[in-house]
Formats: sequence, structure tokens, C-alpha cells
Amino acid sequence: MLLLRLLQKPDRAPRFGRVLDDEPEVVELLDGDPLLGGRPTGERLAYTPQQWQEDPDGSEVELLVPVVPQKIIGVGSNYRNHAREMGKPIPAEPLLFLKPPSALLSPGRAIVRPAGFERCDYEGELAVVIGRRCHRQSVSSALNYVLGYTLCNDVTVRDLQKKDGQFTRAKGFDSFCPLGPVVSTDFDLAKAAVQSRLNGKLVQDGRSDELIFSIEELVSFISQVMTLEPGDVISTGTPAGVGNLQPGDVIELSADGIGSLFNPVVAGSALPPLPPRS
Repeated sequence: MLLLRLLQKPDRAPRFGRVLDDEPEVVELLDGDPLLGGRPTGERLAYTPQQWQEDPDGSEVELLVPVVPQKIIGVGSNYRNHAREMGKPIPAEPLLFLKPPSALLSPGRAIVRPAGFERCDYEGELAVVIGRRCHRQSVSSALNYVLGYTLCNDVTVRDLQKKDGQFTRAKGFDSFCPLGPVVSTDFDLAKAAVQSRLNGKLVQDGRSDELIFSIEELVSFISQVMTLEPGDVISTGTPAGVGNLQPGDVIELSADGIGSLFNPVVAGSALPPLPPRS
């Protein structure tokens, strides 16, 4: 089953929906958040995710981020090949950071690349969506707390990551967390491959069995530090092939069983300088 959020025009009220395995071209609308027990209403729409993303303003339906998390937890250097390309050691335990919910970006909407920086990188990642409160769970029980999986683009200003020595500013800009297009509750992790295409060219191709720390290890490890709430998102790390985004680019992430998440890139303004210190 695929879970999603959308806006219907002209009322533009956010709605939840689901796509069933036996009717892959139909969205069945729900009366509320499925995490809170939302039930089918009997209303149905044709499921055309590519059209909805290509023209979010002109289409009768606009895809939204499929969940609204309280927190987004990122994992650094979780593919050996990415750690090598960045010149970093293989971590002994997961390297965690947070992205603010204000960075979330819906499918088809534009990533705003701030001006004045040399590198603003895409990072295509498989993301885990938590289904119920998870606190201090073991590795063996961790997957029982997962609702499903989606795609996340962990956009990062490399200049600031290097300058600041931590990740908050580099990864926290508005629009720096494209998420979606759906949450797949039946995603096959054994066969999972996340690919990124920049302007149609394949630039990343990573499988979940290449992760240094597995999904269940990540959920368990994070739950020892902070309680995971329903809807929270864990972005599990990016494979090799990260690269710079420029205004006019289109970056597309894809995975069988989830679909495609694509976002154009537009130019943003430079950060204003701080006044001189006295």
C-alpha cells in the first residue's frame, strides 16, 4: 500500500489517501491521517503522480510531503563508497544530525539554491517513516515500529558544512528536504535500490544492503537517544555520486515500489552579511 497527502483544488484542503496494490492507478481518499486511524471515505481519484509533480500549480491535484514529522534525523557517512568520496573514515557508530521540519519540500516544488556558495549538493536517500512511538527498542524489535519508506533528498551546502564544522546551517535551509512522493508500507528492503538522476543522467545508485548500519540498527540506535514519534523520518544516508546543483537543474530520485521524487532548482539570494563586531 502507498500512503500520500495531496491538495485538491479549488478548496486546497490537505487530504490523505492510499493506493492499494490491486488498484495501482487509483487513490482512495481517507477521512484523516492514517497514523491517527484515518479511514476510507469512498472518494476516489486517478493516481497520476508524474503529472501532479510536473505541474503542481496547473494540475487539479498537488502532491504534498506524505507525512509531517516532528523531527527529521539524518545519518552521515552510512555508505562506504560515499565516505570514501568525501575523504572520511568509516564510522564506528551512526553519525546523527537533525534537519528542521521547515526544510521539507513537496514533490515537484523548487529547491532554492542560495547564492554565493561553490557547492550545494543533492544527496538521494531512502527514508524510514516511524509508525508508532519508539523508545529504547532493540535491533530485533525495531522494524515493528516502522510504518514504511519514502525518498529524501538531503540537500547540503558543502561550503557551510566545512566552515561550520557541524551540519545545522548547511542542511537546514528552507526547501533542503524534498520528501516523497509516497510512503510505501510494503517496500522490499532486500531489493531496495535508490537512484538519483541529474537532468536525466544517472548519478547515484545505492542499495540498502550496502548500508554500513542497517535500518533496524539505525531505528534502535536512535531510539536509545530520543523517542521516535509517529511520522518521524530517518534519512538513512547517501551513496557515492553526490554533486552540485545549479539553477535550472532537475534532480530526480527513484526507487521501485516508491516511485519518483523530482524537484527543479531555482536561484536564491545570497546570505546577508552580519554587521561588524565592535
